[in-house]
Amino acid sequence: MAVKEEVYLVVDIGTGNVRVALAKPTGEIISIERENLIYHKDNHYPEALYFEPNVLWEQVHRLAQKILSNQERYEVVAITATSQREGIVLVDQAGKALIGLPNIDHRGREWENMIKDKSAVYDLTGRYPTSLFSALKVIGIKNKRAEIWNEYKTFMSISDWVEFMFSGILHYEHSQASETLLYDVAAKKWSLSLCSIFDLKPESLPTLMDSGTVLGKIKNDVAAFFNISDQAVVIVGGADTQLAVRSTQPAEDDVVIVSGTTTPIIKVTKEYELDDQQRTWTGRHIDEDSFMLEANAGVTGLNYQRLKEVFYPNEDYDVIEEELNALECYQCVASLGSLLADEKTPLTRGGFLFDAPVSHQLTRGSFVWATLWDIACSIKGNYDSLCEVSAHQYDYIWACGGGVQSKTLRQFIANLLGKKIIICDSYRQSSVVGGVFICNDALGKTQPQREIMETIYPEKSTHDEVNFAEWKKTRSSFRDLLSN
Repeated sequence: MAVKEEVYLVVDIGTGNVRVALAKPTGEIISIERENLIYHKDNHYPEALYFEPNVLWEQVHRLAQKILSNQERYEVVAITATSQREGIVLVDQAGKALIGLPNIDHRGREWENMIKDKSAVYDLTGRYPTSLFSALKVIGIKNKRAEIWNEYKTFMSISDWVEFMFSGILHYEHSQASETLLYDVAAKKWSLSLCSIFDLKPESLPTLMDSGTVLGKIKNDVAAFFNISDQAVVIVGGADTQLAVRSTQPAEDDVVIVSGTTTPIIKVTKEYELDDQQRTWTGRHIDEDSFMLEANAGVTGLNYQRLKEVFYPNEDYDVIEEELNALECYQCVASLGSLLADEKTPLTRGGFLFDAPVSHQLTRGSFVWATLWDIACSIKGNYDSLCEVSAHQYDYIWACGGGVQSKTLRQFIANLLGKKIIICDSYRQSSVVGGVFICNDALGKTQPQREIMETIYPEKSTHDEVNFAEWKKTRSSFRDLLSN
């Protein structure tokens, strides 16, 4: 019998979808399958969404079966998971999942004021405390969902919960713990003072574990359920942004743009750096002693994806790029709710502005051009804020994530930032490839060499300066409209 080739199973739970991939230690992705992550509205709160963890687990199993069904040549030797930050799963004493709360759940909004000294919390957690973060989601359950709270024992990040389902071992990885408001980022441990703010027992929190360490073997019944060897090991993964950053193999002080559903702009640093104006986030990276300083442009890629479905429902991205290249003038400007670090409140309404009456030169490409320009301008605004906190001297920036498949967007970013934009060949599946690196770390295997696909050089243009000024004016118009 031929010896089977060793491979990894990587589970990636994003904001929009569930992905399961089979990959080689070289970083080559053999197969990947995806489904949409299913959310439900929770009418106990004004802004609450949840998912059913058991349904998510069924999706993981179904997708794994698809990619493993015709892969007799391979043997899964390791499993890891990555997921959206701030998303959590609550479990009971027996480890049974009670409810899943995604990053876009804001059930804790009405209890934000229980935090009397937000600056003190920022100093410990590296982020201004809002309902985005996990502790306030748990408080929302405690205050309005007694039937869940009475059964509650602890919670985990979604990726840690997936690994728990494979291994049976409760744990919390450090990059994910950074998103809870219960974790002292500089000290790299759960904080007694933060737990006391939310009246949560620190002893109920799972043991903290480093990314890239072996958690344990797969449970026998789960191995049989997934048709995987019972000798496969489960490896601690981490947050999807951190794994995506890892895939580019950045050096200290490098900046990485992760263009996905949202767009974090990250600086990798050895220092715990905070912003006097509390605009940026600082969290743990997935190695032992690095931090990630971050400004985030918010929902960007999701806007592009949904508008593509409106304007180009049956065409691929190459058709969009061709039509963008053919535009002779740009007929509209967009403001679509992206975030700027130096703005105190988010824009909750957005749209397109164009001259009236409608010009014959206004095409569907005009709207996509405006969408991509809005993303690029938001990245510039957040990059500038990041640089005010921590100077970035290098003439290049790494970029990864599905959003940078647009050549137009890549050039926009290079032009506005005045930096070379470097993209690796793994950019589309960066968080999955980051999972491969994690497994290699744990198993002591040689890491693949980074392959640069393209370097985009900035092009100086007076049109960009004019269009950037017009974008700022448009954004200000929407803000004035909302304030009235």
